[in-house]
Order: sequence, then structure tokens, then C-alpha cells
Amino acid sequence: MNPDLDLTLHRVIHAPRTRVWNAWTDPDSLACWWLPAPARCRVERLEVRPVGAFVTRMSEDGTEFVPHLDACFLLADRNERLVFTTALDSALRPAAGDILMTAEITLRDHPEGTDYRVLVRHGDPAARARHQELGFEYGWGTVTGQLAAFVENEVRV
Repeated sequence: MNPDLDLTLHRVIHAPRTRVWNAWTDPDSLACWWLPAPARCRVERLEVRPVGAFVTRMSEDGTEFVPHLDACFLLADRNERLVFTTALDSALRPAAGDILMTAEITLRDHPEGTDYRVLVRHGDPAARARHQELGFEYGWGTVTGQLAAFVENEVRV
């Protein structure tokens, strides 16, 4: 972790790692929590494997969906770690955008459920600062809270 380049988030989620993993890797589940409410998410492509696509769309009103994320996965270690980047799009072409980043999601066992950590890497201090200005804590914090609520309240039959 480089404090000049990286932003982080940590939370204990009161659910097993497999449930958190499934919420990340199942398109229907991801759509339930991936954007801060009341925005709605549509998962266009979710290929959880190295160089697999990660494409979502968003809607403020639930009718018109606009592009949200066009990224690719770099790593997918089942129930342990996901790494994706916005520096490459889903076609593996160099991306252009306001915030180019690589996000690493780490899941570890915790006595109360899952130790959930997010590390978002940026290429330079200006990109990190821009991401922080645009609301990293609010955005990632909100969706992490929504993820926790989703998996902690999931009913298993």
C-alpha cells in the first residue's frame, strides 16, 4: 500500500466468504448492490477470470441505462481475491477516463464472518486525489455497506 497512490477500505462482513464471493461473481447478485442506491445497476458482462470482461450500466430512474464501468479482471482467486482494472476496457484496449485504477478485493476468514479489504491503486498522486475528490469513501463505502446488507440478510433454504 502506497499512501500517495492508493485508497483503501476495510470492513468485517458478518457472512461467510463464499457468500461474499458469490455476491461479487453472480451477475444478478452484483446488480443488487454494486451502485449506491437509489441508482440501479444492470450487469452487461461479468466474466470472472483473468482478462474477463466486467461491464455494467447504471440508471438513476430505472428506465434509461447509461455506461458505468467497462473494465477487465486481471485475477480471480475463488473465495479469496478479485483484481480488476479500468486501465483496460473489456476488449483489452487501453482505456481513457477520469479515473484509471486497479482494484483488489481481498476476502479472508474472520471470527465474525469475512475480513473484507479493498485496495484501489492509481498511477499517480493526481489520479488518487481526483478519485478521492469524486467521492471514493462515499461510493465504495456505500456499496460495501450494501454488499454487507445483501449477504448478511440473505436467507438460505
